Amino acid sequence: MQRSAHTRFDGMEQIFSYQSIGCDDYLGSDKVIDKCGICGGDNTACKVVSGVFKHTLTNLGYHKIVEIPEGATKINITEMSKSNNYLALRSRSGRSIINGNWAIDRPGRYEGGGTMFTYKRPNEISSTAGESFLADGPTNEVLDVYMIHQQPNPGIHYEYIIPGDNVISPQLLAHRRPGEPLNGQLGMPESTNHEDEDLHRETDTLTGQSAGTFPVIQPGRFPSHQPENQVPAVQPPRQNREYNWKQIGKTECSTTCGKGSQYPVFHCVNRITHEEVSESYCDSSTKPIPEEEACNLFPCPAFWDIGEWSECSKTCGLGMQHRQILCRQMYANRTLTVQQYRCHHLEKPETTSTCQLKICSEWQIRTEWTSCSVPCGVGQRTRDVKCVSNLGDIVDDEECNMKLRPNDIENCDMGPCAKSWFLTEWSDRCSAECGDGVRTRSVVCMTNHVSSLPLEGCGNNRPSETTSCNNGPCAGKVEWFAGAWTQCSTECGSGTQQREVICVRKTEGSFDVLNPYECSYLEKPPSQQSCYLKPCGSKWFHTEWSTCSKSCEGGFRVREVRCLSDDMTASTQCDPQLKPEEKEPCNTQDCIPEIDENCKDKYYNCNVVVQARLCVYTYYKTACCASCTRVANRQPGFLGRR
Repeated sequence: MQRSAHTRFDGMEQIFSYQSIGCDDYLGSDKVIDKCGICGGDNTACKVVSGVFKHTLTNLGYHKIVEIPEGATKINITEMSKSNNYLALRSRSGRSIINGNWAIDRPGRYEGGGTMFTYKRPNEISSTAGESFLADGPTNEVLDVYMIHQQPNPGIHYEYIIPGDNVISPQLLAHRRPGEPLNGQLGMPESTNHEDEDLHRETDTLTGQSAGTFPVIQPGRFPSHQPENQVPAVQPPRQNREYNWKQIGKTECSTTCGKGSQYPVFHCVNRITHEEVSESYCDSSTKPIPEEEACNLFPCPAFWDIGEWSECSKTCGLGMQHRQILCRQMYANRTLTVQQYRCHHLEKPETTSTCQLKICSEWQIRTEWTSCSVPCGVGQRTRDVKCVSNLGDIVDDEECNMKLRPNDIENCDMGPCAKSWFLTEWSDRCSAECGDGVRTRSVVCMTNHVSSLPLEGCGNNRPSETTSCNNGPCAGKVEWFAGAWTQCSTECGSGTQQREVICVRKTEGSFDVLNPYECSYLEKPPSQQSCYLKPCGSKWFHTEWSTCSKSCEGGFRVREVRCLSDDMTASTQCDPQLKPEEKEPCNTQDCIPEIDENCKDKYYNCNVVVQARLCVYTYYKTACCASCTRVANRQPGFLGRR
């Protein structure tokens, strides 16, 4: 876009134009920097480098991902999905730029490698985007990108652009002075020739006025051709030695603290009066180049750097969230993490806070209590308890407060259970080999859980544990004579042993038995002792038989049988083939009908009535009642055949 201005001098009106300056520093040039960073380029002089870092990492800590070369532009380093890992950036010299030395920086803009990097770290709960580094470039040194590995790598996408071979470096364009040679060639358009120089000289002669009223036109910035409607620009008058450049001060410091930069300011002045004049009076080629100077070197006051809040610890209800609070100081355009005591002059922000994303679901009791699991004694009962959202949907129990969950199981007492005496079979052996002895069995009172028998308790009628036995008379002995101990009354467990102890007198070839009082002055040996052969292990026990279900014509009776171990607890180790019967028939005899005193035979020959089958008639049935009734009981249906 062009605009014209009219300036009157010496009665003449000259028209000159102001035009934009291209990336090549020439007035009126339309050249721009392409994506490769090349002035006037066509986007073909560079190469796009991209890829994805998908390596599986095992060790925690810093792992190098990619190297960004010098001169790279359009840099994009992006984590492919959200994770607990962090990206880090440092120069080849080892200087940390972002997230170095295990200190996590806040998202923001960070200078490094001659360009400005934008560090992004999405923190929204619903966001799935990962971290990223973005920079326009170009870089002026090699940079290394790292990942601080803490969980499986989701993948890191990297991309940057580098110039191709024999391409003018973008840095040259950014730092060269107008008119300086570019890659060994003078930075003037090829169409510039000596005719242009003559035009400059003619213009100088024509004006004869102070160059201060004209815009400064520096050498080498003329366009390559003159538009038809444009009047040639006027060249400033030649400078003389009456004027020179003088430093009159410095620019304002770029920062108020923490090491900023400023530059000296040079103006054109009269050598004698030191009065400031237009810069056109001085030779621009002799103007000193301002050099950067450090200023305000004292450190800035420390401040609390407040990070973003973490996700809420609970998806519903009251939870906690955290944020990182670091004490930081600015110095040399960099933010450094320092000891927290430097921020003691400031109140430290809270690092934790309560949060609530939504109202939690609630517990609901869906069913009543079930019946008790046992018919007697202590059992359990249950009910259905569900976690229900505020929309009425059944959700996982974790959605509700587990501390407030109603019980879905509890004990129940159905009262005392019936009890029965449980017995083993009698032992096979008599305690004495001859004479009187005993056989034994085990007796225990047990709770009856499953039997439907009308048992109300064990009571005081404990069945006997011993019964007498006799294997025949024994031979006589001499004095107090103790016979051999009998076998143990039980094959296992606790039992008793017996032996014969008699008072005898020894005679020649025989013994005479005496009355016990004849040996009373002697200590009598014991005739019985306890014995224990081995643990019995599990044995079958059973209750007494129940009452028969019928008094005649075949009923049945039952008893409960259990397998018990030595400590009288339930066991499954008994031999099933030795299990006593739990049910047996009883009262198999025929039923005897009740005798009716009025049912009698009125005739002596009623047997003839029976033989003639006349009992079917009412007269004979009454006259010979006893005989007809008796035959009817033996032959059902006898009376009803006619």
